[in-house]
Amino acid sequence: MRKLTLLFLFCMINISTYGQVEIIAHRGASYLAPENTVAASELAWELGADAVEVDIYLSRDNKIMCIHDPDTKRTTGQDYKVSETLSKQLRKLDAGSFKNEKYKGEKIPFLKEIIKSVPEGKELVVEIKCKSEVLPFLAKDVSKYGRNRKFVFICFDLQTIADTKKAFPDNKCYWLCANSQLLKQNLEKTSSLGLDGVSLVYGIIDNEIATIVKGHNLELFTWTVDDAAEAKRLITLGVRGITTNRPGWLRNQIF
Repeated sequence: MRKLTLLFLFCMINISTYGQVEIIAHRGASYLAPENTVAASELAWELGADAVEVDIYLSRDNKIMCIHDPDTKRTTGQDYKVSETLSKQLRKLDAGSFKNEKYKGEKIPFLKEIIKSVPEGKELVVEIKCKSEVLPFLAKDVSKYGRNRKFVFICFDLQTIADTKKAFPDNKCYWLCANSQLLKQNLEKTSSLGLDGVSLVYGIIDNEIATIVKGHNLELFTWTVDDAAEAKRLITLGVRGITTNRPGWLRNQIF
């Protein structure tokens, strides 16, 4: 009886811990569909993602475009710098064929299109790849199209994400970092700026890092994890959310 009771408690603890972890689709369901497209976002929801993450840049005519790189070469085959190109030209590019011919003609989306693809009550994680100049336009899109949807903002640039927190005080904002020393140097500042947490590349997260982050009352998220064993290790360290290219597969592996 004692063994059964302990086993039951162990299972309940695991269910409780794992159930609190958010599965975030990296650039949408980008393992299967072309990253940062409406198709990848819609597929992520079909696969049970808790949230979708997209990257944004501002075009020459101040339209918010969803794309990871500062230029279009990798995902469209044609080389345009996003910040120097009108959105009309960017929209003519094929951002789907590089992944699979069945996605031929998929466009580089406006952020507003991605927002519209988010089911009510679900969460969109927006990674700001440019700087604070995007914030007034971001505020307009969120206000106009984001009703009944949740937004989280992330950025590698500490000043930009601090400015974002001021612009969106009611939304969670996380600083992205991939270097443990840089993280330790800036955790106190991250906390004092009123940011909600950090999102770290999974390879630098160990018990020491997790403890330090928790000690600053910051939430801990991670990217980009496509390995079930690694995901489980991170969960035991207190990671609150895992960004993955394979949201449906990873959820099935760890829950």
